[in-house]
Amino acid sequence: MVEKADYRKELMETANKIARPGYGILAADESTGTLGKRFEAIGLENNSENARRYRELLFTTPDIEKYISGVIMFDETTKQATKDGVSFVKLLADKGIVPGVKVDKGTAQIPGAMDGETATLGLDDLAKRAKTYYDAGIRFAKWRAVIKIGDGAPTELAIKENAWGLARYAAICQDNGLVPIVEPEILADGNHSIDCALKVFQRVNAAVVKALHDNNIFMEGILLKPNMVTPGTNHGTKASNVEIAQRTVVALSRTIPAAIPGIMFLSGGQSEEDASLNLNEMNKLEFKKPWVLSFSFARALQHTCLRTWGGKDENIEKAQSALITRAKANSEATLGKYQGSKDVSASESLYVKNYTY
Repeated sequence: MVEKADYRKELMETANKIARPGYGILAADESTGTLGKRFEAIGLENNSENARRYRELLFTTPDIEKYISGVIMFDETTKQATKDGVSFVKLLADKGIVPGVKVDKGTAQIPGAMDGETATLGLDDLAKRAKTYYDAGIRFAKWRAVIKIGDGAPTELAIKENAWGLARYAAICQDNGLVPIVEPEILADGNHSIDCALKVFQRVNAAVVKALHDNNIFMEGILLKPNMVTPGTNHGTKASNVEIAQRTVVALSRTIPAAIPGIMFLSGGQSEEDASLNLNEMNKLEFKKPWVLSFSFARALQHTCLRTWGGKDENIEKAQSALITRAKANSEATLGKYQGSKDVSASESLYVKNYTY
């Protein structure tokens, strides 16, 4: 019988390398379809080469390693390289940035649940894929579960199904040396209040933590990627940055074990500026916070960068400057030192109804 490898020391080291004050994750794991929508907005053809060019722009940004500790890639991206032939995985690792990969395969309706309640696919061959990724130099993974609020949702069925799926994914990843980022995203779609969002956040994350325990997950070797607690996008009252920060940290303190090294928030369609300001307010709170509160942003890091680039090589330097501006802003927000921005484009809402990667 072959002895099972014990990755716990490495898992803990990787998780703590990613989740350290002043650093966060660049989520560049958009699927071909999602990236196509982004490219359409700038008039760029959606093909593999343009996707490669864009990811090269992101990953080769000068000084990106001063603010970004990990990058989540799409499967295709893990096999691509710079125009000079350096693989993206090696490029990132050489900068001291931990390479990661999205491993879920999208969602499907849960039979017996409310219409639109989904479970995440991809467990069947995950062990094989995780081993392949580890052998290629990748050290963490991401799996997104989606929860809806409204019209009777979320049901207990949907919560339990998604919590269990996240836990099984986490166990398989840890068995193969990958730090699992556990992402139970509660969508902002709807007209619910911030207090309703708080209660659902607590229900969902309590169920996720129980499932993690039931599956013997090594808590010191995972990261959590939750949404921030905000009112629904159609709710009449907009919450302040302080209100969002307070409710989010309270909800975390009631549900998330101190053993987990980092909470890497998703932006969830917030503007670049709001995502940064909310994170900043959380880190300014005089409240017991045993985890590093950081970011794992896609749109809230890339929006201005992508529009500035526009698919044109002559704009690469300006686009990279835009990326560094947002990366630095979020780095400061993890320390509670962000002073805000006057850039109008950074305040543009990035909300997309029923958002999918």
